[in-house]
Amino acid sequence: MPIEVSIWKVNDEVKKVVYSPIESEKKLEDILVKDLSILSDDLLLIGRQIKTDYGKLIDMLAIDQEGNLSIIELKRNRTPREVVAQALDYASWVQNLSYDRILDIFEDKQSVPLEEAFANKFDTDLPDKLNESHKLIIVSAQLDTETERIINYLSNNFDLPINAVFFRYFKEDNQEFITRSWLLDPNVVEEKTSNTKSDDKKEKWNKQDFVVNFEDGKYRNWDDATKYGFISAGNGKWYSRTLNQLFVGARVFCMIPKRGYVGIGRVIEEAKPIGNLLINIGGNQGKLIELPFQSKEMLHDLDDNELCEHVVLIEWIKHVPKEKAFWTKGLKANQNSAYKLRSQYTIEKVLDHFGIGES
Repeated sequence: MPIEVSIWKVNDEVKKVVYSPIESEKKLEDILVKDLSILSDDLLLIGRQIKTDYGKLIDMLAIDQEGNLSIIELKRNRTPREVVAQALDYASWVQNLSYDRILDIFEDKQSVPLEEAFANKFDTDLPDKLNESHKLIIVSAQLDTETERIINYLSNNFDLPINAVFFRYFKEDNQEFITRSWLLDPNVVEEKTSNTKSDDKKEKWNKQDFVVNFEDGKYRNWDDATKYGFISAGNGKWYSRTLNQLFVGARVFCMIPKRGYVGIGRVIEEAKPIGNLLINIGGNQGKLIELPFQSKEMLHDLDDNELCEHVVLIEWIKHVPKEKAFWTKGLKANQNSAYKLRSQYTIEKVLDHFGIGES
């Protein structure tokens, strides 16, 4: 059971601050929309009054750092049965929201793309998969035993991730105060998951685009890569194995970690150990290892196919010096040497920056 909260002013005299349940109900939604951290610091508001496919309006919908959704319903003057039933009804709709649908809902309600807002809020990229689970939060200005019984029953017997939070609004002269009490420990509710059955939670891949991380430094040099037309990774199978995903014709968005995107190109030959690779320079074919490299360690471990550099030949469409690398919040980043680029936001931003039209 949540703790009953009251406030006393203790200056020259002890005076209880007046609580108004009616005023609380009027102010709650506006206060939460203005700053949802009052409810939870781990939530980003997707929007308020979200219209479902059957015409009903969800009071508020939010997303957490893991990409999971929270349905936030204000009790207002509804009975406990009504508000809980309504929240469950909304959950049946929310569980099937796809990655693209969530992006569309956010952009319809907000002024920036979800990728950008998510990065600003959580200082990390939007996950590749969204809405793997969801929670229900009932918001009320008054405690009542019926709501408590219903929520405890659903949580304890069916592991439903549902909780109630009670806000009380107080006013003294020109000063306003709000207090918060949870019915259940939010950390306990967090452990309860509501698994979804839809397969389209992950942003769709266009079957051609990849990100390649090019570690410019001791073992490889970005100027060499643009001069001779390649990308590479080495010093172990863990680093080079993901290059094997890259097929002839695939488009790569090359980035230097901690700097940003520096080039876009097409794969013209799949990954091979550097010692086996032939390359055309000025119409003549020769071994890549016979060319002069700015990075003297490029030819490390030539006799070890697992440790040596593995190279993918690239026809560069556009590239820039590493000093002009492009980065902005919300762009996709990952520690793997190569991975599928699913983020349409990243594709559009990088293409636009480099002045390349989508084809």
